[in-house]
Amino acid sequence: MRNYRKEETYLRASRHVEDIRKFYGHLCAYLIVNCLISGFKMYNDFEQGETFNDAFFDFGTFAVWVFWGIGLAFHAFKVFGLPFLLGKNWEEEKIKQYMNEDSQDKWE
Repeated sequence: MRNYRKEETYLRASRHVEDIRKFYGHLCAYLIVNCLISGFKMYNDFEQGETFNDAFFDFGTFAVWVFWGIGLAFHAFKVFGLPFLLGKNWEEEKIKQYMNEDSQDKWE
């Protein structure tokens, strides 16, 4: 008789690893493409006589970074979930912290 539970666990873990790999591919594409777009945009601005500050701080230079970054953040949240932002045991750590603070306040 086959052990379906182990197979199911393996398939779930395999899918999660694949999702993580896809996220890192998405992150690499985000960095490479946005660096190229920003570089070309700034180069064109320099060719038109703008200063570095004008070219660098132009909204067009960062627009793709911002909007694609929002999508990338959603992708990270989908792959890693809430622990990605707060840590695995943040609730227990916060409870211990508040308990320690409370006990220190009482004895001081």
